[in-house]
Amino acid sequence: MKFLNKIFLSLSAVAGVLALNGCNKEFSELNQDPAAVVEATPSFLMAEAVRQFEPSAYQDWFYNAKMFTQWSQMAVKKEFSDDAYAMTATGKQGSASIEMLKYRNDLRHIVELDEQGNHISVYKAYLAVCDILSIYCGIFDSDVYGSIPYTEAAMYVHGGTLTPKYDRVEDLYNLWLTTLDECIANLTDKNQEFVSSEDAVYGGDTGKWAKLANSLKLKIAVRLLAQNKAKALEIANAVKTAGCGYISEVSDDFLYNKADVITSGDADYVFHFGDAIWAYELNANRNVMNFLLASKDPRVRFIYTKNGFNSKVVDAFIAEGKFENLPTYVKENVVLNPDGTFKEWGGMGEPWVRYGGMPVVWSQSAEYNAVKDEFFTVGQRYKLENAKGFDNVSYYNEEMIRGRVDFTLPTAEEDKTIQDKDDNPWWGLFLGAGEVNLYLAELSFIGGNYGDAESFYTKGVRASVQEYDKLAGLNRIPYYGTTYGYDPHEKSIELKDGEIDAMLSTSNVALSGNNELSLEKIYLQQLIHFSLQPDDQFVTARRSGYPKVGSTLLPFVKMSQVEMAGIPRRFELGEPLATDLMRDIKAAAYKEQGITTGTNQSGTGHLGSTVLNTERLWMDKNAPQWGEGATIR
Repeated sequence: MKFLNKIFLSLSAVAGVLALNGCNKEFSELNQDPAAVVEATPSFLMAEAVRQFEPSAYQDWFYNAKMFTQWSQMAVKKEFSDDAYAMTATGKQGSASIEMLKYRNDLRHIVELDEQGNHISVYKAYLAVCDILSIYCGIFDSDVYGSIPYTEAAMYVHGGTLTPKYDRVEDLYNLWLTTLDECIANLTDKNQEFVSSEDAVYGGDTGKWAKLANSLKLKIAVRLLAQNKAKALEIANAVKTAGCGYISEVSDDFLYNKADVITSGDADYVFHFGDAIWAYELNANRNVMNFLLASKDPRVRFIYTKNGFNSKVVDAFIAEGKFENLPTYVKENVVLNPDGTFKEWGGMGEPWVRYGGMPVVWSQSAEYNAVKDEFFTVGQRYKLENAKGFDNVSYYNEEMIRGRVDFTLPTAEEDKTIQDKDDNPWWGLFLGAGEVNLYLAELSFIGGNYGDAESFYTKGVRASVQEYDKLAGLNRIPYYGTTYGYDPHEKSIELKDGEIDAMLSTSNVALSGNNELSLEKIYLQQLIHFSLQPDDQFVTARRSGYPKVGSTLLPFVKMSQVEMAGIPRRFELGEPLATDLMRDIKAAAYKEQGITTGTNQSGTGHLGSTVLNTERLWMDKNAPQWGEGATIR
């Protein structure tokens, strides 16, 4: 991967070169001093697009993720109150595709020039990669805003407009499906040039890029289900039978890191983000946690952090007469010696007993009052006399999201500090065998004719666990492969032999029971798989109706203070400013979608606004309400 540590072209330099250069197959030099010119080769443009690819920027994690996960009840920021369903500031979602289109359009310009005089361009495989990245980000952008500029966007430097039209989601889905077929054709064309040293993802293996293009169609297929089930199944059947194959194994995953040495002046390419994205605000939901623990799902150890109560900390609380201060789920798993000191862990044992979640309760309700001292207004409850405090629940593991996180082991002794302060290059998964096989399981289960749903499901769950274990190892998260030598009862968290098979045999996971229950399990596994991809998790919950109210597996909590129609299903779209060149275009696009513009449209409770729920985006129309669950159709 070290090729990405070379000097990269800035976007302005690339645009300037391409705007002035009349290039042919040889991509001739400009009529300038050669020492002052950086040659904008197609392979460099592709490599830079891969480096700049970022469907979830820092702001998306900091703002959007907390809304997505609370609205779908897959996480808990704190107790649920009026602000839980209110729009906050939002991240950069909506502009990710524009960044990719800049490189895609530059490469398309090169291909068009290269094809003058009936010449067949050899640069189409590079263009295909940029198309794939643009489409991925286009799906991401349209998920919460609907229509977006795409076909005319980022074209000004090539004679386009500063006021591109907004493309409808339905039209974009059709365009993207056609484009992905073109990408597959170009990536499997043996006459295409492709410099392997410029490919950070697959090392020049265009066959794997073709599998990615084919697999990306499934993201579109599942988003089509509420509008055109027949077409969704048709797409799935075509993906399964395509000659190029699809991402069926972990070895084919769209998983990579951008660089391992800082040479470009921007460490975020190496480490992803520098600043804290959640700052201990996003906690595990107790219902989700209980679901995972019931099946001993190894992913619980990779998605979430251990709490602060290792055996030595527990002993310190006992020594200070504060055993009753411990969280209930910790106390009930402690086995004491006759003298009252810690003996061993009961229950599921380490590391499982170190994971716990927050209850889903409405603030100031009877349910809240029953647990507030243990979870919400803890004060000094979880502190020792030396003022050391300890986490009573599990948080999302930030080291799975960014590579610059300092970890401090919880220790009882006042003078004992054990830390891991190493910055580790970040690895991210964007589309993998877990996701793809779970999509195929879903679409097969509801009518696809290309294979057994249970086989796809089993393969998808197995791949998902393997992917999380792989990422946890690459990102060197706490307790992976080490216990730090402090607590003799501590257990490391890496995947152990036989764990996946044991998990697959549990009643929470095995595809047994009636059709409705089996379909619920497929959706729940998708939701768990997307724990570190909040947009996809949100979209899955929105289109499926899971988690479901009253579920025996993972219930959605129906609170009397909240109307389901008061929980948003998209983001607000502000009123276009009078000075905005795009004012009329935006206004027309919003009107066509039936969207009311303006801010403060979200709300909670019986008096809350329902605009962001009832004025749905095209692909969300006819989908189940939050907590309704799906119906076999």
